[in-house]
Amino acid sequence: MRISLLSTVAATILLSAAGLASAETSTTTTSTWTPDQGAAITQYSTTKHYESYRDTKLNPTVGAELPSAVTVYPLPGTMKVEHPDQYSYGIVNDHNVIVDRTDRRVVHTW
Repeated sequence: MRISLLSTVAATILLSAAGLASAETSTTTTSTWTPDQGAAITQYSTTKHYESYRDTKLNPTVGAELPSAVTVYPLPGTMKVEHPDQYSYGIVNDHNVIVDRTDRRVVHTW
């Protein structure tokens, strides 16, 4: 009986620790994106002569992965967001999209 109780307690502790460890590694940082930032990206892109990627079949929604054919650019230096090195932006069908650099998934659109 004593060994069974001890085994149960040990298993509970191990499972709890594993749950905490996985929670720590799955933390996602998000930024709040404003209409002014979208306008700033549009203005910056125009001065750099960046072209919009055109594909009428592509509707980049939050969570969608951009194809490799879509060029992404670093955020303008004037844009102040949390962890700016985590994000890039692209222009798809004349719409600005913010993407996570690690997996090219769209995190915001305007």
